[in-house]
Parts: sequence; C-alpha cells; structure tokens
Amino acid sequence: MRSELPIVVTPGDPLGVGAEVALKAGRQAQGRLVLVGDDGWVLAEAERQGVSLARVERLDQAGQGMSLLVPPPGDEPVEVRAIRFGAQACLSGQARALVTGPIHKARLAAQGFGFPGHTDFLGDLCGVERPVMAFVGRRLRVVLATIHLPIAQVPAALSRQGLLHVVRTAHRALRDQLGIPEPLLVVAGLNPHAGDQGVLGCEELDLIGPVCDELRAEGLMVCGPISAEAAARDAAEGRADMLVAMYHDQGLVPLKVLDFGHAVNWTLGLPMVRTSVDHGTADDIAGRGIADAGSMLAAILLADRVSSGRPA
Repeated sequence: MRSELPIVVTPGDPLGVGAEVALKAGRQAQGRLVLVGDDGWVLAEAERQGVSLARVERLDQAGQGMSLLVPPPGDEPVEVRAIRFGAQACLSGQARALVTGPIHKARLAAQGFGFPGHTDFLGDLCGVERPVMAFVGRRLRVVLATIHLPIAQVPAALSRQGLLHVVRTAHRALRDQLGIPEPLLVVAGLNPHAGDQGVLGCEELDLIGPVCDELRAEGLMVCGPISAEAAARDAAEGRADMLVAMYHDQGLVPLKVLDFGHAVNWTLGLPMVRTSVDHGTADDIAGRGIADAGSMLAAILLADRVSSGRPA
C-alpha cells in the first residue's frame, strides 16, 4: 500500500465484529490505516489481539501501520460520527479512501438515523442524489439498479433515467478505476426468463430492453436483458465484466453464494473512494475472536488500488 495519505477505516457497530475484522485485516494490509471509532471498545479489541494502536488527534499525525482516532463528539451514535468524519476527510483531501465496517440498520433507526444504510448516507454527505451500489468478488462483480426496497416496490422504482445512470456509472468505474478498457455489462431481466416476450411480464419489452438499446447506441458493450440466472452465470464464468441486477437479492444471492467473505461493497458515483465489507454485524459471534476478516481485507486492498490509480 502507498503511504502518502491514510485510508480511514470505520469499524461500525460497537456491538458487532467490526473492530475485530478491522484490526485483523489491518495487520495484513499494512500501510497507513486510521481506525475511527470509540477508543474503549476498539482498544479493548486491540488488547485482546495483542495489537499496538497509536492514538492520534489528527489524520496527518498517523504514521505507518494502524492508528486510532476518536471522532468528534456529538449527538449521533459513534458509528455515524465516524462515517461522517471519514467522508469529510476524503472530501477535504486529508484521506484517500474510506473503508466501512458493518452497521446495524435497525439499531440506528431506533436512535433516529434517517437513512436505510451507508450508501444513502454517503450520498447525502457528498451531495450525490443517486450513488450506485456495486460489489466486487473474486468471481463476480454486481451492480444494483435498485437498492434497499421491499420487493413489491421494485417494478415502480425502475426507470429509464435510473437504469441509464446505473449502467453508465458502472461502465465508467470499470473502465477508469479498474482499468478494463472495454467493459461488457450483462443486464438481467426483472421477471423469470426475462419476461418470456411479455408472457411473464412486460418490463423487459417496455423498459429494460429499450434502455439496453440506447446504451448500445452510445457505444457501451451491453448484453441483455436476459434471464437473471443466465446473466449471473455469464458474469461468474468470465464472459462479462459485471452483472446488472434489477434488485438487491437478484444480485446479492449469486455473489454471496460464490464469494461470501471475500466480496467488497463498492459505492460508485461519489467524489471519493468508499468500500465496505459484504457482511453484517454478526452479533452472535462478536467478542469470540472467530470472525473472518477476508472481506474487510479485500475492501481495504480494493480501496488502496482504486485510490492509487492502479488497474485490477
């Protein structure tokens, strides 16, 4: 990892495994990593792992290795204050990337947090109306046309402008940040068998197909819409560079079957680099020392690669 600007890592929910996986991954990633969180639970986990953490008051005080910075005080939960601090550090040029640990959406909602997750919160902090949620695994890359919605709301949430935005944003990220010169994106249909020519639904004929035609006319390499299972297989077997899924589980099920524990949540369309783990807070194993840090390590390494301008 480069040592110019630090990467900020937010461990996430204090009751989960975030601090454990952040410290485990940081020991392998090396470089300049600054964990931003509450000193009590982060230092307790560091002591349990036998890790020495330097305390810093500012990011420019951080040297090689891992440091700990407590976010500024405020009324928000500590994990929210840490994310806010990390995003502002990236936007102001004090950090080169933000890597986030898992947060517990229900616990935060109960405390008044008004966003369904990291992605929407970061979009608000960055002034980006529609950030794009993507995932990078060992075998599969996925981008989502809709994010955290009840399944019944997905058809109405799909729109021409929204789909165009998602695919164009993903195309630019693959080309400019991962160094794939002419990325091929395979677009899944919404319905079984991609609608079977209208027998099982008309979204493919009325919306998704025309959007794909428009993107192809712009010169983008886009295949689809095709059935979701075929689209996922093509992307997983290397015949496409990214799967465009219409809704959350359509993309995340194949990704987690193939790459769970090593996949990275990558937010596209922000004026900063942000990656995250592909798992939740795992409350049931928190504090037991058995959490797998593979996804956090992958998130740190992807953030380092993208922010360094090095191709995949």
